Parts: sequence; structure tokens; C-alpha cells
Amino acid sequence: MPFFMHQWSYKETQVRDMVTERQNREEIIRAATEVFGGKLHHFFFSFGEFDGVAITEFDDPAKALSCVATVVGQGRLKDWRTTPLLTPDEALRAFDDARAVLRDSQDV
Repeated sequence: MPFFMHQWSYKETQVRDMVTERQNREEIIRAATEVFGGKLHHFFFSFGEFDGVAITEFDDPAKALSCVATVVGQGRLKDWRTTPLLTPDEALRAFDDARAVLRDSQDV
């Protein structure tokens, strides 16, 4: 199943809400992920450009997009980025395929 890295920044009002009222954001993201048949592997808060990072797994990229659209559509985030991830074995297979094409064709 494909893995995805999600990075986001909260709106100031959301940060204020998390400070004034305790919220388990990990469980909220876990529930949203599971509704679409995905699995939340990791959830972190972070410093820097993004306030949080999550690693999820979905059997279909369209389901990952549905999950992202649901979360972003709630209006609590000011920025969101989703990056598809490949396992080392998937990357090795991709490089093997690329090597075979390069070896068999001078035009690529």
C-alpha cells in the first residue's frame, strides 16, 4: 500500500484553540485516516515551516486525496503538503526499470 507524508501549518485561531482547550490532534487525524481505509503510522508536531507531520498508508491514492480534502476542508489549516513516499524496495525496482530502458534505448 502506498505511503504518504503530510505536512501542515495551523491557522492562528487553531493554535489558540489548542492552547485554550486540550485536543488530541493525533486521534483526530487517525480517525479521519481510518474512515478512508488508511492507517496512520506516525504523527508529530514540529518546528519550522510546518507545525505537524504525519505518515499515512492508503491502498489507493484517491482515498488519500479524499482524506486530505476532508481535513483541509474543515478550514483549520493555512498550508498543507502531501508527498507520496516510496519504500527502498519500490525505489530499487524503479531504478532497475529505468536502467533497463536506458540500456535498451538510445532515445530516452
